[in-house]
Amino acid sequence: MPPTPPDRPTLLVLDADPPPRLGRLTGRARIVHTDAARLAERLPAADVLLVWDFTSHAVREAWPGEGPRPRWVHTASAGVDHLMCPELAASDTVVTNARGIFDQPIAEYVAALVLAAAKDLPRTLEYQRERVWRHRETRRVAGTRACVVGSGPIGRAIVRVLKALGVTTALVGRVPRTGIHGPADLDRLVSRADWVIAAAPLTEQTYGMFDAHRFGVMQPSAFFVNVGRGALVDEDALARALNRRWIAGAALDVFATEPLPEDSPLWGLPGLIVSPHMSGDTVGWRDELGAQFVALYERWAAGRTLLNVVDKKRGYVPGH
Repeated sequence: MPPTPPDRPTLLVLDADPPPRLGRLTGRARIVHTDAARLAERLPAADVLLVWDFTSHAVREAWPGEGPRPRWVHTASAGVDHLMCPELAASDTVVTNARGIFDQPIAEYVAALVLAAAKDLPRTLEYQRERVWRHRETRRVAGTRACVVGSGPIGRAIVRVLKALGVTTALVGRVPRTGIHGPADLDRLVSRADWVIAAAPLTEQTYGMFDAHRFGVMQPSAFFVNVGRGALVDEDALARALNRRWIAGAALDVFATEPLPEDSPLWGLPGLIVSPHMSGDTVGWRDELGAQFVALYERWAAGRTLLNVVDKKRGYVPGH
């Protein structure tokens, strides 16, 4: 059974702009807003921590300090690598994430990238700016093959949308099971794929998994997409693969360093589409995140079992 919350718990919010809408919790929680600089001093008094600024690493840095710690931490993101540290992983604190909010938007974004690459839309826009009339032939998407790495809700949503376009898909997860391939099949599937989609959580096993070897086994016509975590990819290896035309192109929505520095060589790589970590961010997404947290808070306050509970050792919600 979950612990019984106090009558008026203290909810600490690690803020980002705009702040979350928590009006339904008025009078039901003592809401305290904080920035990264004051997080450590305010953690001991908090019953619940809402990590609204999911780009911040402040939790990972502040958690090992002295004093009590919140019994529940919720992050308004699918990934939890930005907040996880050994002390939090070993504690009794429950961690939940925003599973379910970003699945369909990210799947649609991936489909848009696949279509844009197949139909050569970036070059069409470039020619339009240059007032150049240049006829080309483009690829048919139906009948191509995709390898989607990451068998969670986002990966499964990507598979559904690509299948609707007529793409034959293979889904790779942490362990093989019905309808899902295991890591041992990854090289074979990647070597046959027209589209390689990274949508995995960042763990010790997935860190840097797309390296020189993986780009080397891809077809010269393959297109790579990363909507998972930036550190899944060895960015130097990707740069070499694109410069040497080992693969046809790539699209990155996540990066090892965000925002991507102005002097990063990734901006100018041939065949690379750069987007600023926006694949899951559709109109109204912040309101959805806020509503999801409020619904979870109401479950917690009622003493009910929380949803979206992260396995802190694995780094994601089990069951995928």
